[in-house]
Amino acid sequence: MLIISKAGKEDIEQMCLLLQELFDLEKDFTPDWEKQKKGLELILDNPQYGSLLLLKRDQEVLGMANLLITISTAMGCKVILLEDFIIKKEERRKGLGSYFMEAIKDLARKEGYGRITLLADKDNRPAREFYRSQGFQMSNMDCWRYIL
Repeated sequence: MLIISKAGKEDIEQMCLLLQELFDLEKDFTPDWEKQKKGLELILDNPQYGSLLLLKRDQEVLGMANLLITISTAMGCKVILLEDFIIKKEERRKGLGSYFMEAIKDLARKEGYGRITLLADKDNRPAREFYRSQGFQMSNMDCWRYIL
């Protein structure tokens, strides 16, 4: 049976493994266990920043999502930045991603969020097709960064 639950500190190791898979797919990021662990702990210790959700079958973690909370002045409401979304490689193409994403969208609606924004690597065609199939639309905005 599939369940979606909030992650806890006991899930950090499993989430770090998933983030390694994710960052191996993205050109902008490099897996770094200690940085990913620190970031996950910051979110878990500060729930006002957002939440970490897990997709599980029994006790096995199949996927994770990092939902960060921000405020949109354009929309005049809270919005979600879907910072990380990953399904284990061996579990992809089985409908789990769609199931998980629908649950995230339902949660966002119920909690009064106005939008979910995400970034996808330009070269990750499967991810881009997946997000399009889930009703996400390309924005006219480009992502810009200044690294400190």
